[in-house]
Amino acid sequence: MYRSVLSQRVVLILVLSLLFQPLVFAQQRTGALHGQVLDELGAVIVGATVTVTDANGAIKTATTNDEGQYTVAGLPPGRYTVMVIAQGFNPYQNDAVEIGPGQRVELNVKLSVSLAQQQVNVTAEAPISTEPENNAGAIVLRGQDLESLPDDPDELAEALQALAGPAAGPNGGQIFVDGFLGGRLPPKESIREIRINQNPFSAEFDRLGFGRIEILTKPGTDHLRGQAFFNFNDESLNARNPFAQNRPPYQRRQYGGNVSGPLIAKRASYFFDFERREIDDNEVINATVLDPTTLAPTLFAQSLLAPQRRTTFSPRIDYQLNQSNTLVARYTFEQASSKNRGIGGFSLPSRAFTSENTEHTLQLTETAVINQKVVNETRFQFIREDQRQLGDNSVPTINVLGSFIGGGSQVGQASNVQNRWELQNYTSWAWGRHALKAGAQIRHVMIDDISPQNFGGTFTFTGGFGPELDANNQIVLGPDGQPVIVPISSLEQYRRTLLFQRLGYTPAQIRALGGGASQFTLSAGNPEASVSQTTLGAFIQDDWRVRPDLTLSFGLRYENQTNIHDNLNFAPRFSFAWAPGANQSGRARTVIRGGFGIFYDRIGENLVLQARRFNGVNQQQYIVRNPDFYPNVPPITDLTSARVQTAVWRVADDIEAPYTMQAAIGVERQLTNSLTLVVNYIGTRTLHLLRARNINAPLPGSGLRPFGDVGNIFEYESSGRLNQNQLFVNLQKRFSRSVSFFASYIFGKAMSDTDGAGSFPANQYDLSGEYGRASFDIRHQFRFFGNFTLPWNVRVSPFVIIRSGLPFNITTGRDTNGDTLFTERPAFATDLSRPSVRITPYGAFDLDPLPGQPIIPRNYGEGPAFYTVNLRLSKTFGFGSAPETAQNGAGQGGEPRGGERRGGGGRGGGRFGGPFGGMGGVFGGEGTEKRYNLTFSVFISNLLNTNNKGTPIGNLSSPLFGQSNSSAGGFGFGPGGGPGGARRVELQVRFSF
Repeated sequence: MYRSVLSQRVVLILVLSLLFQPLVFAQQRTGALHGQVLDELGAVIVGATVTVTDANGAIKTATTNDEGQYTVAGLPPGRYTVMVIAQGFNPYQNDAVEIGPGQRVELNVKLSVSLAQQQVNVTAEAPISTEPENNAGAIVLRGQDLESLPDDPDELAEALQALAGPAAGPNGGQIFVDGFLGGRLPPKESIREIRINQNPFSAEFDRLGFGRIEILTKPGTDHLRGQAFFNFNDESLNARNPFAQNRPPYQRRQYGGNVSGPLIAKRASYFFDFERREIDDNEVINATVLDPTTLAPTLFAQSLLAPQRRTTFSPRIDYQLNQSNTLVARYTFEQASSKNRGIGGFSLPSRAFTSENTEHTLQLTETAVINQKVVNETRFQFIREDQRQLGDNSVPTINVLGSFIGGGSQVGQASNVQNRWELQNYTSWAWGRHALKAGAQIRHVMIDDISPQNFGGTFTFTGGFGPELDANNQIVLGPDGQPVIVPISSLEQYRRTLLFQRLGYTPAQIRALGGGASQFTLSAGNPEASVSQTTLGAFIQDDWRVRPDLTLSFGLRYENQTNIHDNLNFAPRFSFAWAPGANQSGRARTVIRGGFGIFYDRIGENLVLQARRFNGVNQQQYIVRNPDFYPNVPPITDLTSARVQTAVWRVADDIEAPYTMQAAIGVERQLTNSLTLVVNYIGTRTLHLLRARNINAPLPGSGLRPFGDVGNIFEYESSGRLNQNQLFVNLQKRFSRSVSFFASYIFGKAMSDTDGAGSFPANQYDLSGEYGRASFDIRHQFRFFGNFTLPWNVRVSPFVIIRSGLPFNITTGRDTNGDTLFTERPAFATDLSRPSVRITPYGAFDLDPLPGQPIIPRNYGEGPAFYTVNLRLSKTFGFGSAPETAQNGAGQGGEPRGGERRGGGGRGGGRFGGPFGGMGGVFGGEGTEKRYNLTFSVFISNLLNTNNKGTPIGNLSSPLFGQSNSSAGGFGFGPGGGPGGARRVELQVRFSF
């Protein structure tokens, strides 16, 4: 019934979209201006600003791309003034450019070198704009700035998230590739441009615009062009992992390339890329185990080889069907495999498993220029992903919290097959001073999952309280003749279990002496489960240029999805840009920009899949507190006959989609012709955040369960909230041949009462104490990214990240309220003489709080700060005659085919802008004016070899509480790669033609 209602809404939206078209077709046909900007020798000029001004003073701007090309569309008939500006060149101005109805005028410009570059004319400044997509706080990477990023796709994604900053809310920034969400991240050599934080309040997107990452890939060309590269790194070039006892073997080999050329002259072209990554990585284990003979605590430190292999290739075809319609088709194949996964940190070698992943992606983009005023774009994507895992689940896992995890991996023979498709249709049209856009998007996913996870069972040791033992393992008595009760760690609990089992004690005696497992869990039943889900998004957007110095943007988006009953998800958006003091040409040095928007998130299909798997019928999850059968796993029939309670997962009937209200206000100030200062304040409030809760946990005091003695009922609900305030200060230098950089300082504060769907509260019936620092709360952060050309054209590209520590949760590691979870937090100690008090560098905590004793806030601890300097050095040698296309002005690399240079979902046609101009070269990136180019690069990760430690252990029952046993990620926001975050030197050679 619900799906039929959703289908009716989809049909209604499509009908409305069709009704719009007769209205927009009736409007006056507009023209376009396009061309190429060259220097006097015929070399392309990248980053030149093209300003088009009509008789009323309204302006439109574009920036030349890596091939010196520009396009300004949507121009009503009339006479225009065109100005072209580039640093180091004399400005160009033409006051008599006539554009007729529907006419596409070509204007190629040659700029002469300025002989007095030190005298900067105000009219030669690259103007900042009031257009929504040209906010100066955005980051646009192309050319040599793009080349400065990491070559590995995983590290590239982490670097982009670091550049996007912490403004994207609790889920991080979304990454779009040619307008599509999901799928592989293309090789860096196949990327034309990356845009970050552009037009944050656009109604076209569902999630927060701050932190949105848009990647545009390279189209085909009219002339044969190509690249080949090889990257190499091994342990001899790297510093030792600070958490490893030695320098284990490590090697990374990454090679590939691309080729592009024409299929049908002036109509169709192709682009084909290939990449192979071979990493002989190593996982570092730092655990505390027991000596098998003496049962004494022993450090277990070992590095194991963990090979990774990935092969990917992607052909793309750009085809101009006719004068009005173009088609872009791309197929992508990716296959990856990993061995010795699941180990590292506390996880011992016995838990290793292998994984294989195969992914097929098909993307189609059709662009129809209905007339010079109306453009329609249709996109379709299909992804099939097949994931396989193989690990041992025939023996139980032994989890000694905060010390080690041994036994089987509990993965079994698992598989996950996903089929995803996405359909988008957008129409853009101009109406006077209004630029309108409307469209709809439908996404569908179908998952078939086989997961025998934990079919072998898991014994958990958490620590607790027990009698104090002397060196001979005899009970210590107090002055009153009674045993002295003290806190014992999880490892000591495990040691006592093994010790007294050897001595032949009964389970009851072992329990009395502080031993015995705290909990046993086991899953059984049907490992198969499936889920399907459909989401819908529809929007309309109006960018209204009220006057040359003021632009207002209005938008409305509607969201809906299956599997929940939350239908009123309307998301209005509004933003403005005002340039006080702008002259008649619309040129200004200051822009005040602000906006407000509501953004809805989706309830992930993985939550529904979990609820269907553990619904009490399909698969059963048994939980036994204080089991007396360690280390033996009883048969399922014994657990059933003993009426062991099972756990059920479900999605709350009243669950609602989380939504965020975000407001921003900022000032953009052009300090010089290439230096811009941006100051932004962003306020965020999110409601209906997801969390998990055991709604049938024993009631405090009585111990009774609200739904009776039927076991645990774990429920996903939307009862969380988040408040975040951030101040951004950005300094950008752009459009320079020798220097470009982006520097920012961010002050932020994020508070919430949940860290996502998988987080449980300490008290299942009292959420008031959960409000504390969000897990991603970073108070101070500094980022610097730049490109500098040294003598002999050596390129130096630093990437610096400095941030304060991330918070972490401090827990007792014990289940004292019977909810079978280990989320209890200690109290602030008020009586230091109590045996349950533990004094730590973070304060004195009481692990056994008295009634009314204040519990510490969530995420009370703060981890270590992070500091890294990454550096790339590169030098390009050119040889061979200059390409003929550069001499005759056709542009190096040829003109891309596929209409308006959209590149398959390019959003914006030929408009390129942002803080980084880059120089460009043959086929994009670094290069010379020669036909052939050979580039040698050195990428140094963590140049100063800073020991950036990962999140400390927050379990007070762990012998390693407050310590880190692994490194932080290479950019501070992800897992440590390569040699564990230590300094790594990677060599690259690339040949381009």
